Amino acid sequence: MRAQLFHTISNAAGAVGQATLNLLMPPQCPVTGEAVAAPGKLGPAGWAALHFIERPFCGRCGVPFAADYGESVECPACIAEPPVFDRARAAISYNEAARKVVSGLKFSDRMEYAGMLGGWMARAGAGFVTRESLLMPVPLHWRRLMARRYNQSALLARSVGEVSGAQVLLRGLRRTRPTPPQKEIPSVEARRRNVAGAFAVDEKYRSAIKGAHIVLIDDVLTSGATASACARALKQAGASQVDVLVLARVVKGGAGAI
Repeated sequence: MRAQLFHTISNAAGAVGQATLNLLMPPQCPVTGEAVAAPGKLGPAGWAALHFIERPFCGRCGVPFAADYGESVECPACIAEPPVFDRARAAISYNEAARKVVSGLKFSDRMEYAGMLGGWMARAGAGFVTRESLLMPVPLHWRRLMARRYNQSALLARSVGEVSGAQVLLRGLRRTRPTPPQKEIPSVEARRRNVAGAFAVDEKYRSAIKGAHIVLIDDVLTSGATASACARALKQAGASQVDVLVLARVVKGGAGAI
């Protein structure tokens, strides 16, 4: 009874605090800065500035196609050099509007964005995310995690799990060494070398990963080098399938990733 009363009072205090904060600092659209009804919401112009990825797209990496070639058709890049992961899907294309949303979540402590963004991702991954899937965020090295204080991919994984009902395993993968940010590395081959062998499965969770359908969660997919490096470690540990679900993906000719 006391616990229930404490929970009720805490929720009420939190609601009052949020209402007060909204009066002092009215919530704004993360894309345009226009006033919105609640934190983590988009205004009409913000919605219009985003490009949600719909079919047709590559059956392997999810990159958008200009024409419909069939559901299972793969892009030339995947045919020439298949990624280690099985499938990748993204909610939106990476453009200037997407950059503002990702930057807010990743660098500006706008953790309230995660609920909205996770909902978009769950929709994009509806073709393969099930209640039997195991969602795992791409990990940060512990030094970067201490500096940033949170892993944005973990926030997104929790949000996707809440929407889809899939299980979330936050610590199954670890980054074994610090690596320079991929955005600082221009070539695909150099990006692969940068993250080669940089991920390992935590032995405590090896039994949970063995035979499981893993869905890697990250904020942005560019070359796929990081996702493939993670997928390699997971498959070596016995994962039956590794798919990738991200918020945004860089499309040729679009904006570069942050």
